[in-house]
Amino acid sequence: MKNAQNNSGKWFFLKILRVFFKCVFILALLLDIAVFGAVIYLNGSISDDYKIKKGDGLTFNTAVPITAEYEGLKLSQTGKTEKIGEEFDVKLKAFGIIPFTTVNVEVVDELHVSVLGTPFGMKLYTDGVLVIDITTVETASGSVCPGENAGVKKGDYILSADGKQVLTNEELSAAVAASGGNRIKLVIKRGGAQKTVYVTPALSKETDSYRIGLWVRDSSAGIGTLTFYSPATGVVCGLGHGVCDEDTGDLLELKNGELVSAEIISVEKGSSGSPGQLKGRFTYSTIGKFDCNSEKGVYSVLKGKLGFSRLTETALKQEVKDGEAQILCTVEGKEPKFYSCRVKKRSSAYLSATQNMTVTVTDSELLNITGGIVQGMSGSPILQNGKLIGAVTHVLIDDPTTGYAIFAENMLKEAENTTGNTRQKKAS
Repeated sequence: MKNAQNNSGKWFFLKILRVFFKCVFILALLLDIAVFGAVIYLNGSISDDYKIKKGDGLTFNTAVPITAEYEGLKLSQTGKTEKIGEEFDVKLKAFGIIPFTTVNVEVVDELHVSVLGTPFGMKLYTDGVLVIDITTVETASGSVCPGENAGVKKGDYILSADGKQVLTNEELSAAVAASGGNRIKLVIKRGGAQKTVYVTPALSKETDSYRIGLWVRDSSAGIGTLTFYSPATGVVCGLGHGVCDEDTGDLLELKNGELVSAEIISVEKGSSGSPGQLKGRFTYSTIGKFDCNSEKGVYSVLKGKLGFSRLTETALKQEVKDGEAQILCTVEGKEPKFYSCRVKKRSSAYLSATQNMTVTVTDSELLNITGGIVQGMSGSPILQNGKLIGAVTHVLIDDPTTGYAIFAENMLKEAENTTGNTRQKKAS
């Protein structure tokens, strides 16, 4: 009888133990699922690095509650945010309990710029001549393609021909004409690397002159909108996206160029499937030389001073909220005007360098004039609650009322990079 009782007790104990381990397993499984679900949901909504202002904490506009901790304490309780220039790693927890990533945080002072919203012109000269197309040459013995046979590709930059620097279309044409049909040594740049190729010109039966079957471009020009001037860096910037070649779609590698003043003379209204355009002309008052053409816009370090107004605080990316905002742009007359719009952070806001938000024009006056967002409005500042939050970059072809916008913080960081005015990361 005693043995039966002992066996019964052992059996009951083992059963409790099995239930306990099963509960632990289920809890661990649920925790893994919660962590995995939180990470998936927050993908694109969380950046790898943040700037916060002195004394502030780090807050997130996400459906999943997130807390930021440093060495086991909430960031707001550590005192780490009291020193400008301080930089440290912070752990993020979903629901306040599930750690899922670590981000870098830097404490900064309030960042003020002068918002502009005025049109400007660009005169750009490439580094060498850009190959925009490759074609055949019709000779007496048939079609040949000297450029392609030599290994030249669309998007290459031709830097020199037979040892002579090539800066213009005319200089390349002169080198081909002087070859007498003999092989020419070309130095080209592709993907940032230089290489040498040899091309043998063919005698065209149509023009009775030597040709290599390459269409090239040495310069470009266009109209855009200036976003802001930064008194702290002396940089003026615009567009919010890079200047790309219309044929290759690649970011233009520039040798030099300049930004000039411009004025809008007419508007081509946009419609579904047909983006509109601001048409303008250069007034040839130089703003500054072209210092940087990046995916985040065009930047110029001013040698003199720029008279500025509308000194405005720049919002950090986590401060941008979905909702009402204003676009500042010039579509008629000489002065920029504010127009109402709505902004929404994209789910992939932090995975893109430029397309961080969607912006939808809601202002009836602007819709009547332009139909929404049109070419030439790129760079137009967007303000929310009195702060600069970003700039217009693109229009959606099927819906001209809506386009994309870049965070102002991203443009300001590029302005700092343009002058080298960035603090070195701490060694760790």
